[in-house]
Amino acid sequence: MDVNQYLDIFLDESREHLQTCNEKLLELEKNPTDLQLVNDIFRAAHTLKGMSATMGFDDMAQLTHHLENMFDAIRNEQMIVTPESMDTMFEALDHLEAMVQSIAEGGDGKRDVTEISKKLDVTGSHAEAASAVETADEPAAAKDLDYNEFERTVLDEAREQGFKCYELTVTLSDACLLKAVRVYMIFERLNEVGEVVKTIPNAELLESEDFESEFSISYLSKQPMDEVKKIVTSISEVEHVDISEVSAFEETAPAEKQEAKPEQKKEKASVPAPKAPANDAPKANGNNGAAAGGTKTIRVNIDRLDSLMNLFEELVIDRGRLEQIAKELENNELTDTVERMTRISGDLQSIILNMRMVPVETVFNRFPRMIRQLTKELNKKIELIIEGAETELDRTVIDEIGDPLLHLLRNSLDHGIESPEERVKKGKPEKGTVLLKAYHSGNHVFIEVEDDGGGINRKKVLEKALERGVITEREAETLEDHQIDSLIFAAGFSTADTISDISGRGVGLDVVKNKLESLGGSVSINSTEGQGSLFSIQLPLTLSIISVLLVKLEEETFAIPISSIIETAVIKKSDILQTHDREVIDFRGFIVPVVYLKKQFNVPNANELEEELHIIVVRKGDKLTAFVVDSFIGQQEVVLKSLGDYLPNVFAISGATILGDGQVALIVDCNALIK
Repeated sequence: MDVNQYLDIFLDESREHLQTCNEKLLELEKNPTDLQLVNDIFRAAHTLKGMSATMGFDDMAQLTHHLENMFDAIRNEQMIVTPESMDTMFEALDHLEAMVQSIAEGGDGKRDVTEISKKLDVTGSHAEAASAVETADEPAAAKDLDYNEFERTVLDEAREQGFKCYELTVTLSDACLLKAVRVYMIFERLNEVGEVVKTIPNAELLESEDFESEFSISYLSKQPMDEVKKIVTSISEVEHVDISEVSAFEETAPAEKQEAKPEQKKEKASVPAPKAPANDAPKANGNNGAAAGGTKTIRVNIDRLDSLMNLFEELVIDRGRLEQIAKELENNELTDTVERMTRISGDLQSIILNMRMVPVETVFNRFPRMIRQLTKELNKKIELIIEGAETELDRTVIDEIGDPLLHLLRNSLDHGIESPEERVKKGKPEKGTVLLKAYHSGNHVFIEVEDDGGGINRKKVLEKALERGVITEREAETLEDHQIDSLIFAAGFSTADTISDISGRGVGLDVVKNKLESLGGSVSINSTEGQGSLFSIQLPLTLSIISVLLVKLEEETFAIPISSIIETAVIKKSDILQTHDREVIDFRGFIVPVVYLKKQFNVPNANELEEELHIIVVRKGDKLTAFVVDSFIGQQEVVLKSLGDYLPNVFAISGATILGDGQVALIVDCNALIK
């Protein structure tokens, strides 16, 4: 059998099981006597062992077997959780993650696990006896279905309304790799013409594949028995199906399945009648609802979603073209049709964008392990609190924010949080706190990294900035506190006395700032010396389709992202003031520098005598700049397209878009023009 067809599923599920192990182990470290956590970890390790063995990754299967033995000994109370055993288990997970990564990169997943296996055996020596056999959590076997009083009443009532109650025992092939998938397919097919009301083992165990090859189903349908059997046997990797019809239950022996006589039937209170195709038949067991008709999910290759997004982007371009044609022709029927298409494509756009949304949890989940490791290296006591992990971002953004967040967290641990001794001297709790928080606001997602450490030493920052030539002494005299704080984002700036692998590495936070700005986002800092620092990241929900303000520079059309715009206005030329070496305007009490976009993009200026100027005030962090343009066209949703390999790194241009009339408009990178 070719197992390569299952490789992607294997990798996805392996990562999920390893993440579960990581999360539960961190919880177990805080609650070492919680055997439910141990059971959860054991189950994940057990599944991982079976998957890796089936796929032929023997080193991975061997290591998970030793890890499983240790968990088995803990849950059977043959050994206790200690700091040493926790370190060993985390080390084993590191090896497993490395093997999964190797397989994902096209390798064979081989790794020398001899030493870590010995460590696991020594730490969990009490598990030796359990290594040969499966014990307390041995996969559940199918049993005879038994019904409580309520279930019997429901089934009898359904029978009176024309339904037949069948009991099926399904045996899957020994070669079946993804048992949960086969179970799901069976339930899907059965629920098309009836209703699954009960299973043995229950839905949770079936979904987690915690059963051998056999399971039982109680099923209501109006279909003949042979037809029901045919439905199940038609599904691949189903080896055998036993089916029988259950007759009415006698009151004296409710557990026995006997043929009910008409005179033995009692009057019952009516229940809602099941409707064809029997998908509304009564559910007897709420716990099995997920198996019968719970949330349906399917794994989709991300390349397919990218292709779908690309096709929709072309549709957005054509939609803009149609809107412009309808406007020019002034045909009512065409206008009505285009408006309807616009509404429908708008709904389609929301659906497609939502399909690409991923919880930031996928990134946040990496950090608790890192915090645990670094607190040991730094000899500090630090607690990581995560809030808003369910907040969703476009996958393209999610893929890029991991490294910036990692850098900010390491910075907080290394430079922010003080040592336990120092914190006690300051009257603070011995354990420091780092808060990682995400939330939506408008069309943006905000991610905050906050610590209760020492905050920014502004005197030291100024000294380093002057020493490295980041600012002049004259500029240093006029800087406000928040401007001094922002100096830590300058290129190559670092206040670290020694370079370490934990944060900075002598590079500074400019890499974080540049990465976030390349994503159309920004980062700011708010710090109070002695009390802590708050880094706030602002990110767009998606990078593919953005709202822009279209403007004219002579005959050229440019697009400015709405997310960067504070305000638009028309001012007199006389309102522009000259200070030092640049022109500025007074905008609501703020001195705002003026940038002429025509000069920046070398557009010939034919209207130098104009007395009125159109300005757009844009923001980057706490800095404002006024762009001067010839005129405003209007707001529009556009598709952001890369300039490609032929035009890399064009100054102050982040991409291009195709407008409704077929023209190409360049999209201005506001961050590059704000100094």
